[in-house]
Amino acid sequence: MSKRRIAVMNTSFRDGFQSVYGARVFTADFLPAVEAARDAGFTHFEAGGGARYQSLYLYCNEDAFDMMDAFRATAGPDANLQTLARGVNVVGLDSQPSDVIDLHARMFKKHGMTTVRNFDAMNDVRNLSYSGQCIVDAGLKHEVVVALMELPPKAVSEGAHTPEFYTSVLRSILDAGVPFTSVCYKDASGTSVPSKIYESIKQARQLLGDDVHLRLHTHETAGVSIMQYKAALDAGANGIDLCMAPCSGGTSQPDVVAM
Repeated sequence: MSKRRIAVMNTSFRDGFQSVYGARVFTADFLPAVEAARDAGFTHFEAGGGARYQSLYLYCNEDAFDMMDAFRATAGPDANLQTLARGVNVVGLDSQPSDVIDLHARMFKKHGMTTVRNFDAMNDVRNLSYSGQCIVDAGLKHEVVVALMELPPKAVSEGAHTPEFYTSVLRSILDAGVPFTSVCYKDASGTSVPSKIYESIKQARQLLGDDVHLRLHTHETAGVSIMQYKAALDAGANGIDLCMAPCSGGTSQPDVVAM
């Protein structure tokens, strides 16, 4: 039997915090856990973005960039520190002007981030083009996203939320010339059935070829996340996102040990 290495991003300190605690965690309280995870062998961490950026200002009376600096110092110089951005919204809740989108990328680079996972919830590729270019121009890795979800039972898709639809989104990203380092299929609701995940990732792998890093992100919300990951890996994905207790499970990612 042939073996291959599966890349894992530890989401405990961003999506785990956000999904379980509303991202309201003081930096000094979690840095010892980052150090322990580093010593255990993790090299890829989700370290900020999204509500994890906002909550530090709104609830913790902390500066998000100070947190990023401390995260980098603790994780070490070689760790891949990844953040999340909402396309043209970046880390806001409304669309941002072009200079703020560019500033977001340059500031995250300045404060030690490695990779930005960049998504548009409606799969509007136009919202990924400029923001993605800013990310690359700032010297960051750009992980472009195709957003997934499941429809209610017996709902008629009318061409959306099928593997073929997701492949058409990916093809639009390629046709638009959006620069990227890797591709993530992101199921923010954790509801997509494993068979749809398998076919979507299989079609993406065929379109991208063998050399592009392709990963799946999901949540444990509907209780199918481990089977989703199994399907994605069987279909050719390179990586998955996992979390550590007590931030795993529920509406967060599945636990490292369970996977």
